[in-house]
Amino acid sequence: MPIDAAKALAAGPRSGEIRWDRRDVQLYHLGIGAGRPATDPDELRYTLETRLHVLPSFATVAGAGSPGVISGLSMPGIDVDLAKVLHGGQRLELHRPIPVAGTATATGRIAAVYDKGKAAVLVMRTEVADADGPLWTNDAQIFVRGEGGWGGDRGPSMRPEPPAGEPDRTVERPVREDQALLYRLSGDYNPLHADPEFAKLAGFDRPILHGLCTYGMTLKAVVDTLLDGDVSRVRSYETRFAGVLYPGETLRIRMWRAAESTRVAVSAVERDDAPVLADTIVQHS
Repeated sequence: MPIDAAKALAAGPRSGEIRWDRRDVQLYHLGIGAGRPATDPDELRYTLETRLHVLPSFATVAGAGSPGVISGLSMPGIDVDLAKVLHGGQRLELHRPIPVAGTATATGRIAAVYDKGKAAVLVMRTEVADADGPLWTNDAQIFVRGEGGWGGDRGPSMRPEPPAGEPDRTVERPVREDQALLYRLSGDYNPLHADPEFAKLAGFDRPILHGLCTYGMTLKAVVDTLLDGDVSRVRSYETRFAGVLYPGETLRIRMWRAAESTRVAVSAVERDDAPVLADTIVQHS
């Protein structure tokens, strides 16, 4: 069996040093669509080094995302076909604001392996700390088609109730035709997002946008729309990747705000509001 759950869970963590600087932060922000309009003072916080702050979702690519999803798929007990791999969900917990430049230790391990019958789900946890203590914890849920059915734990099945009533705010964000090509420069070079032939092998008509690019675009919309542009107010951010988005399409982002959290639903405008992100919650101050 390509996935040996016991072996994967028993494997020791992998640790390594990661570094990032303002150029990495700026490139990431451009990759999720920041800088439009280029002279907007609110956008300059994402693009101009003298005003720069860090959107918390940058944590998913800091240090080129290492140890990241691709490296995690080479951990002991895991041997899968990349064409069968999809990013199923992501949860990020912030322990304090991310500095514009830094050096930290990232420690990654397989935190859980679930048997969903026709697929397996790997939970890959990365904890990052610098000299001043913990910075963030990332949990990536990786969906591997055709690798379930060994009788293992199915994992949690409870999902939050969908938000009730009309959203408090709705915004739309266009995605550039070259958005995936720009975003991948932050470290995720999976050919699914750039190579038409590979995308067809994976069952798609053409390359799809990285789920984590949509993840970043969505958080930016919440911060800019409901949190007065203050990235330091974000405490955690989680989502389930419910469908694909193609470069050139438009995101519709609906937000339901509560006292210390915002529920979000994201869909593709051009495909009759086909779901893209679901079960999405931003916890904030």
